[in-house]
Amino acid sequence: MADGILITGGTVVDGTGAPPRAGEAVLVRAGRIAALGAAAVEAAGPEVERIDATGKTVMPGLIDAHTHLTFGEPTGNDELFHHRTEAYSSMLSAYNARKVLRAGVTSVLDADCLWNIGVELRDAIEAGIVEGPRMRAGGQALMTMLGGTAGRMIKDEGRTGYATVVTGRDVMVNEIRRQIKYGVDWIKIMVTGLIPSMKGPEVKVWNFDELRTVCDTAHELNTKVVAHCRNSDSTRDAARAGVDLIYHASYLDDEAIQAVVDAGSAMCPTFTLLGNLADYGEKVGSAPELLDVFRAEIEVTAAQLTKAHAAGVTFLTGSETGFAVTPVGEWHARELEMFVTYMGMTPMEAIVAATANGAFAMRLEGEVGTLETGRIADVLVVDGDPLADVRILQHKERIVEVIKDGRRIDLTAPIPERRQRTEDQVRFLAACPLTRSLAFTEEQLERLSHV
Repeated sequence: MADGILITGGTVVDGTGAPPRAGEAVLVRAGRIAALGAAAVEAAGPEVERIDATGKTVMPGLIDAHTHLTFGEPTGNDELFHHRTEAYSSMLSAYNARKVLRAGVTSVLDADCLWNIGVELRDAIEAGIVEGPRMRAGGQALMTMLGGTAGRMIKDEGRTGYATVVTGRDVMVNEIRRQIKYGVDWIKIMVTGLIPSMKGPEVKVWNFDELRTVCDTAHELNTKVVAHCRNSDSTRDAARAGVDLIYHASYLDDEAIQAVVDAGSAMCPTFTLLGNLADYGEKVGSAPELLDVFRAEIEVTAAQLTKAHAAGVTFLTGSETGFAVTPVGEWHARELEMFVTYMGMTPMEAIVAATANGAFAMRLEGEVGTLETGRIADVLVVDGDPLADVRILQHKERIVEVIKDGRRIDLTAPIPERRQRTEDQVRFLAACPLTRSLAFTEEQLERLSHV
């Protein structure tokens, strides 16, 4: 039986932002990084499994801080809310979890979910029942009766899909306590939402006192808060109320940036979903006039987030994987490219955002995200140099080794192709002819294989 893994010959990019180190050995033993460099070679015994990484890059596993693995790649909220059962969604989530590791993602934050599947999937992975990434999970997102991005599809009270409507302080406090009782790692708030009578972008649907109630209640129970914010007022108030991690932060202004800096909140812009909608949205039924709106949101927001980055705000990468336009296992690493293209980050800075910084989302600072002695051994061997072209991390054929918790993941065993259930096919064909195609022919569009 092998007594660990010795990786030799590769160029180590350790996730800390330090310069790459050519030809450095990495010794993995008992699930941890046991040694680096000459010490790794000296400590390796004859029973160690050996990986020759000559000409390749050795780096930490990627951390995706914004996923929806329990959603099962729906084409819309109608499918998500009204055409799923808890049992089917659970099995679909387990099926999809394997794909995440194949993409080089060893950890994810799944901040809101259908039913309580995210928490149960996390526990099933930890118990070895399901193969998948390390997870941190939230429950159902907290909303006011004004709803979130689903607008009037969210009921005025109770639970709808991934959402729970909370009205009044006592209901908010009790729901947070209930979610924590059943095992969540994070509480999510949908701070903005779409109101059909108000033409235009999302509006803030929580007041400051409500946000503060959620943050104070969660923090008293050692639980962090993440918020969906798609305008400047929501980002500003979320930061001031004590939100730990802000998703999107669309259209933020200088006042909101300063609030984030003052509060020490981290940010996860999640440009990938918007980028896919802008580039491929027409193929999956988005109105053509919306494509320019998606692009404008990226460009305007990125310009301001560049200021936030320069001011020292911590950035994490997130793909919002789990929708039809961001299928599981295909787009996790695109956010690094978006950071480089739109925010002017260097590839090294983008890699740090996707590795070391992601430890915050996992609540494992100092444990994951870097290749340092004593850290959990989540390691990738990449055929190529992501510092020269960070886009290579999007190509699964370039991820030649994935090690999670010190164990090599089998990247060769085929995952059975998912086929749509008969009832889904009938409903999709009746609702929208564009959903008939399960794959596109162009190289990038093939990734949208489960529309």
